[in-house]
Amino acid sequence: MNEVDRGALEEQFTLLRPEITRHCYRMLGSPFDADDAVQETMLRAWRGIGDVRHRESLRSWLYVIATHVCLDQLRQARRRALPMDLTEPAPGPGPLGTVRPAGTWVEPLPDLWALPADLDPAEITVERESIRLAFVAALQRLTPMQRAVLLLREVIGWRAREVADLLGVTENAVNALLRRGRAAMPSPRPAPSETDLDGERRALLGRYISAFERFDITALVRLLHDDATLSMPPYALWLRGAPAVVSWLRSREEVCRGGALVPVQVNGGVGVAQYRRDDFGLRAFALQVVETSAGRVTGLHVFLLPELFPLFGLTERIPDQKAHG
Repeated sequence: MNEVDRGALEEQFTLLRPEITRHCYRMLGSPFDADDAVQETMLRAWRGIGDVRHRESLRSWLYVIATHVCLDQLRQARRRALPMDLTEPAPGPGPLGTVRPAGTWVEPLPDLWALPADLDPAEITVERESIRLAFVAALQRLTPMQRAVLLLREVIGWRAREVADLLGVTENAVNALLRRGRAAMPSPRPAPSETDLDGERRALLGRYISAFERFDITALVRLLHDDATLSMPPYALWLRGAPAVVSWLRSREEVCRGGALVPVQVNGGVGVAQYRRDDFGLRAFALQVVETSAGRVTGLHVFLLPELFPLFGLTERIPDQKAHG
């Protein structure tokens, strides 16, 4: 392969990487596992690029490799979930309980990994919905084969024959897997929300940040939907309903007050990196995925996992003036 061919292929790999990342994340539910799968996919693709047949359909070929890589990973992995998939809601404030193993949870994905800035506005709306935390968590309830079929047919848009060839099964098997996958999902293909526009979502996030940093409980109550939920991986405990969420926040005032929230783009929506004050200033504490609808906060997924911060280009500590400036 000459240098011109190599350069052109490397450019194509770079351009296709975000959508392959989206596919692997939807399959695996973890940005760490998805990144490993993408790395393996690109490595296998590069090794096999000498086969000229693949150069004309590089995108499809990468999906073939990525799907098989993900299926291989899932043979040895437990099903990831959110706390609300594992337990009943807690009645109110109480002990967090024990930390569950890292592989238990669906984890948040930075938009900068999966949503390039040059996507068409209509396309980016659809792609954002396809990596929402709730949608990805729902996918994890499916078997790996059901997951692959539903994604390839409903999200990627492949024909049944193409999926059958990829998976080495019959079209009838693909159709049966698709039916079962659809039946287990709240929606087979996520639909863009017309009532939760980007500008409204960002404005709501700004009000949430302001209320949280001031620890203004009255203002927070006004922002929460009546049925709002709060979850806190790596703990299984979660709460439902604005009164329960507010009671929990009050009980953790020492942790919340005096900190800082930094906006992040996560899972196609909005979120914040929460920094907690200690004797040395502000340190990484939690990554919050903030779910919104119709001008209210409907869900707070508070990942008490500071190790997620580097994925979002965030530092372990920030100076006070930066947090409030």
